[in-house]
Parts: sequence; C-alpha cells; structure tokens
Amino acid sequence: MRKYEAVFIFAPSVDEERRNGLIERFKGIIETNGSLLSIDEWGSRKLAYEIDDLTEGYYILLNIEAGSDVIDEIDRVTRITDGIIRHMIVREDEK
Repeated sequence: MRKYEAVFIFAPSVDEERRNGLIERFKGIIETNGSLLSIDEWGSRKLAYEIDDLTEGYYILLNIEAGSDVIDEIDRVTRITDGIIRHMIVREDEK
C-alpha cells in the first residue's frame, strides 16, 4: 500500500451536512482496503481562477494509505458527485 494526498474543493453552495456525508462516504471507501491517516479541513478559500462562475471553494485534504483500486474508486465517485468542483489525488514520494 502507498500513501496518497487527496484534495477536494467543494462548491460554496454545498451545506455542511452534505459535505460531511460525502466525507463519510469517502472514509467508507478508503477503509474497505486501506486506512485514512488524517483529515484537514482548510475551509473556505478564494480560488486562483474562476471555475463555473465560482470564485470561492471549501477545501478538504485527506491523507490516505491504500492500494490503487481504492484510489480509482475515490476518483470515480468524485467525478460523478455534484458539489465537488475540483479534486486531485497525488501519491506521496517514498523516503
């Protein structure tokens, strides 16, 4: 298993209850064949450029240890979920 960092940017219109529900869904996917090391909520921040007429987003960072199948599933779910305007999953370098 490898370590990954995943950043999700939620639309500002997504309420806290729905955002927490999506995070719980990601936790469930991760914990099937991996482990969630940490969750860091950065909160609302200004975007570097407009995305779909939005200038602000709610950022969440997840540190994950999992196999590539878990990462592929998170990527698939993120692409079909309304309310997430951008996401990025990056493998951490091994030291």
